[in-house]
Amino acid sequence: MSLRRAAATLAPGVSPAISLAISLALSLALSLALLAGCSGDAARPDGLEPPPSAMEPADGGAAGGASTTSVSAPVVTEPVEQDLDLAVSTPVEDSVYPDVGDPRVDALHYDLDLTWEPGPKRLTGRAVLTFRAARTAPRFQLDLGAPLAVEEATLDGEPVRVTRLGKDLVVRAPIEADQRYELALDYAGTPEPAPAPTTRSDFSTTGFTITPTGEVWTMQEPYGAYTWYPVNDQPADKALYDITVHAPPKWTGVANGELTALETDADGTTTSWQLDEPASSYLVTVAIGDYSHSSNTSAGGLRVDYWTPRGMTRPLDSIRTAAATVDWVETRLGDYPFDSLGLVVTASQSAMETQTMVTLGTNDYVLSPQVVAHEIVHQWYGDQVSPSDWRDVWLNEGMTMLLQWVYEHDHDIRPLRESLRNARAVDQQLRDQYGPPGAYDPDQFGGSNIYYTPALMWNELREDLGDEEFYRIARSWLTENDNTSVSRKQVYDHWEAETGLELSEFFDRWITGRRTPAPGVPSA
Repeated sequence: MSLRRAAATLAPGVSPAISLAISLALSLALSLALLAGCSGDAARPDGLEPPPSAMEPADGGAAGGASTTSVSAPVVTEPVEQDLDLAVSTPVEDSVYPDVGDPRVDALHYDLDLTWEPGPKRLTGRAVLTFRAARTAPRFQLDLGAPLAVEEATLDGEPVRVTRLGKDLVVRAPIEADQRYELALDYAGTPEPAPAPTTRSDFSTTGFTITPTGEVWTMQEPYGAYTWYPVNDQPADKALYDITVHAPPKWTGVANGELTALETDADGTTTSWQLDEPASSYLVTVAIGDYSHSSNTSAGGLRVDYWTPRGMTRPLDSIRTAAATVDWVETRLGDYPFDSLGLVVTASQSAMETQTMVTLGTNDYVLSPQVVAHEIVHQWYGDQVSPSDWRDVWLNEGMTMLLQWVYEHDHDIRPLRESLRNARAVDQQLRDQYGPPGAYDPDQFGGSNIYYTPALMWNELREDLGDEEFYRIARSWLTENDNTSVSRKQVYDHWEAETGLELSEFFDRWITGRRTPAPGVPSA
């Protein structure tokens, strides 16, 4: 994990951009307006809204030792030389969505240069991918949406033949295991989002989304980054990013990481962003539109940037709790794991933990303090450490859901015992409807089972171990696996080693069992 950068200069005033991603409002029915946080109203079987108390900022917006929010020009930071070794991964074929991603490719760094024209709805891009060959192969492939035509391709500076089969972009050149290559692709077209593998009501597509007025946002869990750039679109392959966005006049492009350049002229606004710690492709975001910028600072010294639609004050009033929330999470999970944090509000009805730049929609629940807290907790559980296979998305959501419940309890939104009681009451229903959280139906991605069930499991351990020991182990997991994608076996092994308990059967009952387990944790 890198140190926060001190060198920074104020940029001239500017109007930032628009983005969007997946979220979830995770509310159950049955009188349980339990909550949510990473993909709209995923868990509202009856479309039930959360109770009014869940929509009110817990303390008027500011909290703790966080500074007040002020409208300001964004801070521009000097870019750093990317350390490609941080991004060495072990890609695997995903067991849930094997048609996306190529385990022969270990992406290390994406350098994206994007120009957006809202009138013709045309994206023109240049992508330079530095990658390591994970194995020797006569050819390899990336994912790239069919509407985007490749105009030129080179491999290590030499022209290379590429062919298309739907979203599969096949590069007809041999690669040798552990050797590094540079693939450059020029492409253009009108992006189209991909059908989402879900029956949820809050979203039916993922990826690059264009509003009727030409603004742009992205949401791409479990896949869909390929709708706007060539990518190895699987969670096991983390990479570093440099993203430059050329936006029309009065609009701004917002993306992950730190703002490293900002230029405005008659042709529009150009912004450059650098993400210098590796991210899985589903955690990458871009947003283009007319934005205002403001910021505040956590008690621990982290500046939090807010990009909100120009002239719309309500979102900022709701989400400025983020800085204080970082302080709250740090007391449990340790120091914030990245150098920057921002939140961008888009035309979506969802929220998504896009790495270092959280994407939020505009409805009251998505903008509520507990959903903001959910997405911030994900910066540790989900972003700093990610699953290597979509079968283990519960690794992201279970711990985050539990922390959201604790946050709600601490901020007088909902007692923890009520959240636990409501979740247990519907656990069997969720297993029957979606499958166990670690063996769900691939066409039911993002069901409530991946949130509530593992949250109940983690709470069993928390109650057995006590808060101090539980959070110590939760922190040590993050430290030992910083910037990596992991398997469930690694999780099992870590908690067994730290507690001295035989926990594999306990975990399996909760994660792959068809019946709700009885309460209790195995004794030593």
